[in-house]
Amino acid sequence: MLRRTTLKLTAALAGASLLPFGAFAEMPATVDKPITISFYNYNLASASAGADATKELIAGFEKKFPNVKVETIAVPSNEIMSRVQADIVAGRQPDVAQLVFRDLIYLATDLGANALEDMVSPAELKDHFSGMIPQGLELGKVDGKTYGLPYTFSTPILYYNADLFKQAGLNPDAPPKTWDDVAAAGKAIKEKTGKNGFFPGAYGPTDGTFVYQSIVMSNGGKVRDGNTLTYANAEAADATKMLRGMVDSGAHAKIDPASASDTFAAGNMGMFLYTTALLTSIKKSAQGKFELRLAPMPSFGDKPTAPTNSGSALFVFSKDPAKQRASYELLKYLTSKEAYTIITTKIGYLPLRLDIVDDPNYLGPWVKENPMFRANLEQLNRLTANIAFPGPNYRQVEKMMMDSVREAVFGNGDPVATLKAAQEQGQELMP
Repeated sequence: MLRRTTLKLTAALAGASLLPFGAFAEMPATVDKPITISFYNYNLASASAGADATKELIAGFEKKFPNVKVETIAVPSNEIMSRVQADIVAGRQPDVAQLVFRDLIYLATDLGANALEDMVSPAELKDHFSGMIPQGLELGKVDGKTYGLPYTFSTPILYYNADLFKQAGLNPDAPPKTWDDVAAAGKAIKEKTGKNGFFPGAYGPTDGTFVYQSIVMSNGGKVRDGNTLTYANAEAADATKMLRGMVDSGAHAKIDPASASDTFAAGNMGMFLYTTALLTSIKKSAQGKFELRLAPMPSFGDKPTAPTNSGSALFVFSKDPAKQRASYELLKYLTSKEAYTIITTKIGYLPLRLDIVDDPNYLGPWVKENPMFRANLEQLNRLTANIAFPGPNYRQVEKMMMDSVREAVFGNGDPVATLKAAQEQGQELMP
């Protein structure tokens, strides 16, 4: 898809503006007359709390900016990138889009996303960025410029079933801290309760990549170094071998990755490493069934963990100055203190403004009622960027990597050889 549409996209982007790429007419200071902007959003296409929370956010924005009408285009997360591409080719320029970090480099270099630094004055950007987590802001940058403003966001967290811990003779007040602890606890749960011990949401073709990268980078590895793939190198391969060892011992469940969250939510799994975006739904499912608890992601011995991010950033494609102003005001509102209070309490994503965590006017009361959420907040000082792949074949390269990881963990062959074979093939598609 990406390769076939390159020429069409180039032509479409060239016709989108008479100005040179990266240069814009100056935005007006305010939205002083009625205007409509489009917002491509995947939370709105979900059946979860994300849709209701997003509708509440948009209603709040339109109340604050009565001159701006937000036309929402709800597209499932696995289809939204293709939809944005197709609409650009068809001449329907999106104004704002919620897209994931795996597409960051392509969006910045090939699809015409605007760098905020080219749209907005340094003083205005500095004012809005003030109070936002610096490591979070770095996630949306390419070559030093902000193309994606981090929006809905999480790191991997260890959900665990305190009831199964007790049944297995484990102390739920002392959750696993290291991968050795996870292996021991997972095996005990499997042997003593018959339920699944552990499963990480690290194997999905798209949404599992950030959990896999978190595990790899926590062992000192990387999936690529520049344009060189490195996920079969020692530290990365050792992390994958660790998961394979847990599968072989019975500590790690052998189930369909697509069923993992449902298996845990039903009370049939002891531990599940995945995004806090599921916190609201898992809490609801667990109520009356088992005691749900959270812990930070496990470490490799004394090595500090390197949790990477899942979630999305907001990208602006508008070329018209008036629409750029309205789009930027939407970005500002959706990443404000008010918005993050809604996003965190009603969806479960992290607030990228930590000054609201204990503020009684924002998250303070909710965090006091949900103290286990602090386990995720505490990981933010070790936040490590989820590494996107460059070049027009980036999605194919990523798919080959994830296919090989699943085979290395669940297959019968040598896991390192499996990773190396995929890495050599994938390298041929890199820039």
